[in-house]
Amino acid sequence: MSKIRFLLTSLTLGLTASFAAAQNPTELRMTWYDDGNEGQVLRDLLDRFEAENPDISVVVDTVPYSSGILEALPLQLASGQGPDMARVTDLGGLSEYFLDLRPFVADPGYWETNFGPFLGWMRPEGSDALPGLMTQLTVTGPFVNKTLFDQAGVALPEGDTTWEEWAELSRQVAEATETFPMVMDRSGHRLAGPAISEGAAFFNAEGAPALDDEGFRQMMQLMTDWHADGTMLPDVWVGSGGEYAAGNEQFVNAQVVFYMSGSWQISQFAETIGDAFDWVAVPNPCGPAGCTGMPGGAALVGIEGTEHPEEVARVIDYLATEPVQSEFYARTLFIPGHVGLAESGVDYETDSELTTAALETFSTEVAKLSPIAYDLQGYPYNRVVFDTVRDRLTQVFTGELTLDDAIARMQSDVDDGVAEAQRGE
Repeated sequence: MSKIRFLLTSLTLGLTASFAAAQNPTELRMTWYDDGNEGQVLRDLLDRFEAENPDISVVVDTVPYSSGILEALPLQLASGQGPDMARVTDLGGLSEYFLDLRPFVADPGYWETNFGPFLGWMRPEGSDALPGLMTQLTVTGPFVNKTLFDQAGVALPEGDTTWEEWAELSRQVAEATETFPMVMDRSGHRLAGPAISEGAAFFNAEGAPALDDEGFRQMMQLMTDWHADGTMLPDVWVGSGGEYAAGNEQFVNAQVVFYMSGSWQISQFAETIGDAFDWVAVPNPCGPAGCTGMPGGAALVGIEGTEHPEEVARVIDYLATEPVQSEFYARTLFIPGHVGLAESGVDYETDSELTTAALETFSTEVAKLSPIAYDLQGYPYNRVVFDTVRDRLTQVFTGELTLDDAIARMQSDVDDGVAEAQRGE
């Protein structure tokens, strides 16, 4: 009887503990931003996880990309007030705050095999950490409003097309349709691919950032000329208040012919534009050194300061599984940052020929990316480079600086910013 009473007591205590865990789960907070519908898809996946793991609850705090991710999150992390998990794009710059999931995940080998090419972007130098997974692999590149081309009677170019040729064609279409020729996201990252195509090296022989070369100057001069003559819509770079700004709203509203952004816009355009007009992703324009965009993407990472590292790892390890990854990419219309799915393919959930064609175009662009573009994306202080190029070039557009002065100050800003970041490590 004593043995039976002991077993019953143990069973009761176990059930009570399980009930208590279900009633009072560990709450994890995730800082997130959306480009398209990915937040909704994530929530569906997390609801499924929570049903299978009632001891964990995940609260997703969705914030604006610029103010929430680029500005507020780094300050929160530096002060030790960050969330348990976050979706980030400054992978190298914030790597010191990332949790190493390796001790907690079920199969580190699976992670190395399927996320290995991108782990180096988010690892501290010399580390073999598993900080997180890519929520999307992105490639920068342009979209055009083909309907405006058709209305203007201008044919889309075929084969390699230079930046200067695209600018001229866009001006012709804009004049005929009373729109603006071109817009580019106000981002040094977006501008880097065109600069590399023109011949910018971005690094010297010792691997340190070096901006002042002929190719870099050529692209900065083109951007300056295009803002001066009205080829580029001024609102985004000049009228943004000094921060990151995108040109997607103007493109969605059919106000511009040519929009330089990237693959993350596909899901949004499928929803916001639909079949209102024919929007087409086109290959990156060419320069003397190539026809490259920039790789990139967003990663979901654990934050080192979390009080619940094992629970964080359980959530991210679940989201990393191939079936979950496959569903996430199929529904979000993102290029997969998962090697296995990149090789086997994703059965995207779309009936739109425009969407399918855009995904195919950007997937093809991956193979054309310059090694310099990969090096720059993996550089831990690339945010210093991107931001000063963006801000100093804007001062040229507004007449505050000459291009020569701006490039000199870019280099000085980068040297000082990298030195300061290295002192803080």
